[in-house]
Amino acid sequence: MGHITAVCLSLKKQTRKNNVNKGLLVDNYGLLNDAHASTTYHRQVSLLSQKSIDKMKDKGLEVKAGDFGENLTTQNIDLSALSIGNRLKIGATAILEVTQKGKICHNPCAIYHQVGDCVMPTEGIFARVIRGGQVKIGDEIKVLLD
Repeated sequence: MGHITAVCLSLKKQTRKNNVNKGLLVDNYGLLNDAHASTTYHRQVSLLSQKSIDKMKDKGLEVKAGDFGENLTTQNIDLSALSIGNRLKIGATAILEVTQKGKICHNPCAIYHQVGDCVMPTEGIFARVIRGGQVKIGDEIKVLLD
């Protein structure tokens, strides 16, 4: 079973996000006050593992949760093993549905330009909010079985 290690948001797109420790996931919208939240977008919430961030640290970068634009930083859950349509329960009530694995970066980010690589396009996942709720650091993440 995994858990949340950071809850991050930004007011503008294409910027690093800041760890705010807790937040509110809103039904079919995303993380309240985050620039990427939208009822018309299937990538309402982004997730990236701490292991992916640590991989970039091993390349000499000074990076932290949120620097890759993820909303939820996770630990002890294999995000790459999830499939489109899988559902995740986070904390007491929130449920996310995986809508996309990875992404194409048409304009490589600052991290990519620094080291020639970025983990979000290959290791990040995206989801929509099926049922909202408060989420915070330490909350458990469970993969729901069909």
